[in-house]
Amino acid sequence: MCLGVPGKVLTISDDGLSAQVDFFGVTKELRLDIVDVPVVVGDYVLNHVGFAIRRIPPEEVGETLALFDQILKEDAGGDLMAEDVRGEMAAGKPVTPSGSGRG
Repeated sequence: MCLGVPGKVLTISDDGLSAQVDFFGVTKELRLDIVDVPVVVGDYVLNHVGFAIRRIPPEEVGETLALFDQILKEDAGGDLMAEDVRGEMAAGKPVTPSGSGRG
C-alpha cells in the first residue's frame, strides 16, 4: 500500500526545492520537486518517501490530521496502516538541531 502522511511546512529552503516539515512532532526535510502546487510556510503537504506529493487544501487539513492521529493512537502493534504511516514519517532526511538537514 502507498500512503502519504500529512505534515506542516515549517521552513522552505532558499532555492525552494526542500522544506522542513513537522509530522506529529517529528521534523524531516522533504523535497518539493513534485508537489502539485507551490507551498508556503504553514501549508500542510502529503509526504511519500521523502517527497511532498500534494498540498492539502486548508479546508481538508483538520479532518485529515484527525484521521491520522486516530490511526497512530489506536495502533496496538501489528497494524499495517499504522506501520505504513510510521514508515512514511521516517522517510526523508532527519533535520539536525542546526537545521542543516544533514544527518
